[in-house]
Amino acid sequence: MIFKYIKLLYITLVLCIGFQIHSQNQTFKNPIIPGGYPDPSICKVDNTFYVVNSSFEYFPGLPIHKSKDLVNWELIGYGLHREDQCNSIVNLVDVQSDGGIHAPTIRHHKGTFYIITTNVYYNEDTKTTDFVNFIITAKNPKGPWSDPHVLEGAPGIDPDIFFDDDGKVWYVGTHSPENPNFEGEGEIWLQEIDLQNWKLKGKRHYLWRGACGGVWVEGPHMYKKDNRYYLMVAEGGTSFNHAVMIAVSDKITGPYVSNERNPIFSTRHLSYDNWVHSTGHADLIEVEEGRWYMVALGVRGDEDRGSNMGRETHLIPVQWEEEPFEWKDEKYEWPVVAPKTGKVERINPVPFHFTSQKRNPSYTDNFDAEVLDLAWNFRRVPLKQTYSLTKNKGHLRLFTKPNVIKERKRANLMGFRQTESDFEYLAKMNFKPKSNLSEAGISIFQKDNNYITFTAIKGKEGFSLQLRLAIPNRDPKIIKKEFNSRYTDNITFKIKSENHNHLYYYSIDGSEFILFSRTEANLLLSKGYTGAYLGVYASSNGEKSKDYADFDWVSYIGFEKN
Repeated sequence: MIFKYIKLLYITLVLCIGFQIHSQNQTFKNPIIPGGYPDPSICKVDNTFYVVNSSFEYFPGLPIHKSKDLVNWELIGYGLHREDQCNSIVNLVDVQSDGGIHAPTIRHHKGTFYIITTNVYYNEDTKTTDFVNFIITAKNPKGPWSDPHVLEGAPGIDPDIFFDDDGKVWYVGTHSPENPNFEGEGEIWLQEIDLQNWKLKGKRHYLWRGACGGVWVEGPHMYKKDNRYYLMVAEGGTSFNHAVMIAVSDKITGPYVSNERNPIFSTRHLSYDNWVHSTGHADLIEVEEGRWYMVALGVRGDEDRGSNMGRETHLIPVQWEEEPFEWKDEKYEWPVVAPKTGKVERINPVPFHFTSQKRNPSYTDNFDAEVLDLAWNFRRVPLKQTYSLTKNKGHLRLFTKPNVIKERKRANLMGFRQTESDFEYLAKMNFKPKSNLSEAGISIFQKDNNYITFTAIKGKEGFSLQLRLAIPNRDPKIIKKEFNSRYTDNITFKIKSENHNHLYYYSIDGSEFILFSRTEANLLLSKGYTGAYLGVYASSNGEKSKDYADFDWVSYIGFEKN
């Protein structure tokens, strides 16, 4: 009897310990989509969630992720995935840096997915900026997506599309009012959409100029809950004063009542040294009846209170609370974001029990497929015959062209997003050009004026290795160039980021790595709308060439911080 009691006690203890360990594992880390994925918008179809993000001047544009549990996300495609979607009205061919695709909204209605967004294009001839607001549709979020349906006469940026219960479809946009009270004042406007003809129709309604002065009001999203309309916006710019505001109305056309507790979400009240800051530009989702979450962008403060990854997608819990004031004639219910702490937490309980986050900060591509992996992006629509996966199977062949990296130009440069401040990136290359100015190698890049290339370049006497740096407001310069008598045709490049430094290595035999140079990691600090990419680069530096570099593989390991 005593033995049975001891055995039962032992089993109970083991189960308790197991449950405790399991409970401790029921957490997830922010950001949920690491790397430069800003301005998240989310929708739910059946039991699957979908997120779309801004992509600015990069192609393919409008990356789409899916998830069953809100913490494990898979990149499944792009809304702008064909060149013919992006070479005329929606111009991603010679678009300026930080132009291009801004602040999309994704929604699903009666079997069709809709993405509405803005292409921002500065016309150097007219010295004006064109804001092209358009909708694309798909039956499957993986694609194919339709050609852009441009909504003529829609000013401003960051549109939202709202499907009301009565069958009406509404455009919710942002623009600068005709008579602003101060510089940077924004205004949210509303107009019905005719989806049969892709036109705005009816009266235009002006809804709200924000809660706290209305500086840079943008990124509106409309929701309907308990027969009331909630208008949520971003305000305060995209830096430390970024914030989320909300207002409510009994009618979609207004008037709207601002939440007295605005902003409902921000890092304004936190130290500049908080682990993440500039949170905002959010979208709400009801994950199941009565349970809500928010996705929002945020910037990690790993490097000089900034991040090389730029703005990333975070997940925050939300609960709705009614105002407690007895003296009010009419009470409203408002979303309370991060109700326990009021801020984005790095570690959080998972949204769904008995799920776990499987973070994989690594990426490898052996180029064995006949199509390019979804992770790869280009700065603008790539030039014809930039690369090939079939000329030398099992390799990425990157051709040298006269083009070099320049503002509003296209170079033979391609990469995937950096996801952690500390990382190790390697690429094995075979390169034996005939032209003396041909170079090829690897790159880490932010913008046309902010990048590093680590390459092998052919000269009259043989091959040299060189490290080139471009930082804003200065001409690109070669930091180090060194003749290498051991170079034949194979080389493995490596960049290692640790202790706020980038270390540059190379190996001729594939096993012994030699330190070539080092730079500070904050030289590539994101100061614009996008994050850093790691990739490959080739150029013949202004000369016609038939040369190419074959990349056997690339390998990336990101080292997460607690």
